[in-house]
Amino acid sequence: MQDYTVLRELSGSIGTVFLVLSFLGFVLYAFRPGSRSVHEDTADIPFRHDDKPASDQDISAAHSKEARQ
Repeated sequence: MQDYTVLRELSGSIGTVFLVLSFLGFVLYAFRPGSRSVHEDTADIPFRHDDKPASDQDISAAHSKEARQ
């Protein structure tokens, strides 16, 4: 019974460490230096066709650009 208790506490600690390291990895990945252009492009999606509706050519170009990323 004592082995179960030790393993249970150890797995809880290891799980916590794993989740903290995963979170830090995700944050570092999101704020890496090369991702600024991707984030700016994604943030501008709602405003791309503010002045006029998108044409069929614009839509197909946007789909092909998104597929390449």
